Formats: sequence, C-alpha cells, structure tokens
Amino acid sequence: MGTILWTLIGGTVVGLLGKFVAPGGKDNIPLWLTIICGIGGMLIGDFLYTAVGGSANTSGVDWLRHGVQIIVAAVLVAVAAMVTGRRSA
Repeated sequence: MGTILWTLIGGTVVGLLGKFVAPGGKDNIPLWLTIICGIGGMLIGDFLYTAVGGSANTSGVDWLRHGVQIIVAAVLVAVAAMVTGRRSA
C-alpha cells in the first residue's frame, strides 16, 4: 500500500515537472493525464537509468535518476498533448 501511495505522489510531482519542462509545456492536458505521464516517466525513466548502468540502490537522493524520470515524463506529456489534440488558448 505504501508503494502505491509513493508512486502516486511521485508520479504527480514528476508529471508536473515534466509538464513544466516539456516543449510547449503549457498545453492544456488534464491533471489525470499529467499524473499518468508522471507515473510512466518514473517507471520508464528508472528502467532506462538502471539499463545504462545506474545503480538501483543508492544512499541519499539520486538526482540523476530523477532527472531522467523528469525528461521521460516531459516526452510523455508532449506526446499526450499531441495525441489528445488539446491546445491552450
């Protein structure tokens, strides 16, 4: 249960940061889709980070891992904005 809660909280934070970093990040996609992109960014970013040699277990905050997660979330937010076709006025 704790893992699910932290994934939702982390996904929200990573999704919002990804939306901020994404090119054209002011696209008007719904919050639930931003959170889904954040959760996807966390999972895919973590997989990519460890696949290229990053450590799965670190002491302290692993800023590089979180940076990769935010970049992946930004890509997912940009793709979601293109797919949904919603634009800000």
